[in-house]
Amino acid sequence: MTVKEFLTTLSLAPGVSGFEDGVAAIVEAAWAGLACEVRRDSLGNVIALRRGSGGTGGRPLKVMLAAHLDEVGLIVTRIDRDGFLRFAGVQRPDFRQLLGKEVTVHGRRDLPGVIGHPPPHLLSPEDLRKLPKPEDLFIDVGLTAAEAAELAAVGDPVTFRSGLWELKGGLLAGKALDDRCGVAVLYECLRELGRSRPAADVYAVATVQEEVGLRGAVVGAYGVEPDLAIAVDVGFGDTPGVPEHLTWPLGKGPVIAVGANVHPILYRDLTALARELDIPYQVEAAPGPTGTDAWAMQVARTGVPTALLSIPCRYMHSVVETIALADVTRAGRLLARFACDRDLPYLEELAWK
Repeated sequence: MTVKEFLTTLSLAPGVSGFEDGVAAIVEAAWAGLACEVRRDSLGNVIALRRGSGGTGGRPLKVMLAAHLDEVGLIVTRIDRDGFLRFAGVQRPDFRQLLGKEVTVHGRRDLPGVIGHPPPHLLSPEDLRKLPKPEDLFIDVGLTAAEAAELAAVGDPVTFRSGLWELKGGLLAGKALDDRCGVAVLYECLRELGRSRPAADVYAVATVQEEVGLRGAVVGAYGVEPDLAIAVDVGFGDTPGVPEHLTWPLGKGPVIAVGANVHPILYRDLTALARELDIPYQVEAAPGPTGTDAWAMQVARTGVPTALLSIPCRYMHSVVETIALADVTRAGRLLARFACDRDLPYLEELAWK
C-alpha cells in the first residue's frame, strides 16, 4: 500500500478511545510486512520492532516512535422510550458540527444513524440564537425502543461516517486524521527503513487512549524502555478566523516542537537533519505540557529524552480534519533518516552535563 492508501483505510476505520480494536488490526496487518515482529500489549497498543545492526555501543540504541490510534467520537448513554439514542462525547468532538451528521452505532451489529434536532420552524427566536446543548441532541437509528434495545446498549461507541476527500493542493480531508496521519507517518518511516539498515532498534508504536489521558503512551514507553522517543501528532493548521501565531500552514513541512517537553539536543539534531535533507519544517514553542504522547513518554520510568513532531491539521476534532499528504511523507522520511544515524554512543550527547 502507498501511504495515501494506508491513511485512507485508517481514516475510514472505527476506533473511538477505548474501542480501537478494529483499526488496530489494520495497523497490525500493514506493519507485519515492514517489521521484524509486531505485537499488541495488554492495553491494546500495536508495537512493531525493526531490528537494527547494533552499531558500535555493544547493544542497539532503542528508539520509540509513537502516534495514537484513537479518535474522538460518542458513546450511547441512554435509549429513550421512543427508540432515540442519547449520547455523550468521548473526549471533545466539536458539538457545533454534529447537527445532521451521519453516524454508525457499533452495537450488536453496526447501525446507521443520524443526529437530529427540532427543526428551526419550531424553535423560539431565542433558542435559534443558541448553540444546541449536547444533552438536547439524539441519534435516530429508525427503530422502536424495543428494537433499539435488541441491537444497541448503553456504552456502545459511536463513530462519525465520513469519506476521505482529496482537495486541491495535495490536501486530504476526513475523520480521525488526528492522529491516524501520525500512524501513517510511522508507516512511511518503516517503509523507508526497509531500504536501509539502521543501527538502532526502532519501535513504532500505535498508541491507544491518547484522547482520554495519554494512557497508551504511558504503558507503551514503560514496556519498551526506550533510550529516546519521538511522538508524532497533529498541530493546529492555518484556518480563517484563527490568529496566525497559533497555527502552522499546511504543506510547509512538519512542525518540530521546542520547550520543556522536548530534549534540546533532539530538537537541535532533528532540525539540523531536516536542513541537511532539504526537508521544510516549522517550529512550535511549547512552553508547558504538549498534551501529546510526548508528555507521557518523557517521564516514563527514570525519564526518556523526547521530541515531538506535528502534522498541521485544520478543523481538529471534526469530521473534516484536513492535512497535506506531503507533510506526512516528509515527516516519515525525516524520522527514518534520524533513526539510521543514531547508535548507542549518541546517549552521551543526550546526557545532562
